[in-house]
Amino acid sequence: MLIGIGCDPNATTLKDAVADYLRELGHEVRDFGSDDPLYPKTAIAVAESVAAKEVERGVVMCGTGIGVSISANKVPGAYCALLTDAYQAERAQLSNDANMVAFGAQVTGVESVKRLVREYLSVSYGENERSAPKLAALYDYETENTRV
Repeated sequence: MLIGIGCDPNATTLKDAVADYLRELGHEVRDFGSDDPLYPKTAIAVAESVAAKEVERGVVMCGTGIGVSISANKVPGAYCALLTDAYQAERAQLSNDANMVAFGAQVTGVESVKRLVREYLSVSYGENERSAPKLAALYDYETENTRV
């Protein structure tokens, strides 16, 4: 799987460790960098690549993960979940079809992030009667309200 990854300077060490781990798992990684202190730019670049299907999934990081997740979710077609535990990692995919995940380098350790990324990537969305109507409502809203 080709995975886009990027962060702000607060999360460079975490990003590099996660990118290496993804490669160990057999994934290809497109690194969007970590030099820009304006995290929205990097998060949006990764999100645009995900939405355009240039990469299959995205991983973004900043100090808390909040800023990059908000930024990524501004891009139509990008659905970014901020993860802090294994249940969220599983449900981000199974219930919400999230194509991106976010982490906070100052609040979640490297080994925890590796575990959460592995969990997130180990499952795939399968349309189900509980989630499908919720996602359809989200996609409909996005289609009706996205300015071109």
